[in-house]
Amino acid sequence: MKSLFDTNTYNEILSRIDTITADSSPSWGKMSAGQMCTHCQMPLELAMGKRALQSSKKPGFMKRLMFKLYKPLMYNDKPWSKNLPTVRDFIVSDEKEISIEKGKLAELVSEFHACKDVTEWPAHPMFGTFTHEQWGKMQYKHLDHHLNQFDA
Repeated sequence: MKSLFDTNTYNEILSRIDTITADSSPSWGKMSAGQMCTHCQMPLELAMGKRALQSSKKPGFMKRLMFKLYKPLMYNDKPWSKNLPTVRDFIVSDEKEISIEKGKLAELVSEFHACKDVTEWPAHPMFGTFTHEQWGKMQYKHLDHHLNQFDA
C-alpha cells in the first residue's frame, strides 16, 4: 500500500490533484470537483489535529466493536468501495470554487507529507489510535479513492 509519506507517492498525488478542473465530473457519487477537493481536506486536517468532528459522540459498545472490525479496511491494500457513506462532518453540500479548493488541498497534502517524521498522532475520534504508517496509508487511500472518482 502506498503512503502519503513516500515522496514519489506524494508527488503523484499532487500531480493528480492538478489535473482536476471545474469540468471534471465524477464517475460515481454526487460531489462536484470543488466539493471533492474540500471534502478531501477534512481527513488531513483531522489527522494533524486541526479539526474535530462535531457530530461524533463517544461511540457505544456496538459501534466500538464495528469500528474495530472496519479499522484495518482504512489502510489495507484493498480499494474502498464506491458510494461509501460519508461522516456527517465531512459532507460538503455548498458549491466550492475549484481553483481555491485545489490550492488548499495541495497545501494540506504538502503539510501532511512534511509530518513524515512525526511519531505521535492524535487519536481518530471513531477508530482510535493509528500508527504513523497507518495514517500515511489511510490518507493516501482516501485521496486515491476520490481522485479515481474524478478519473484523475
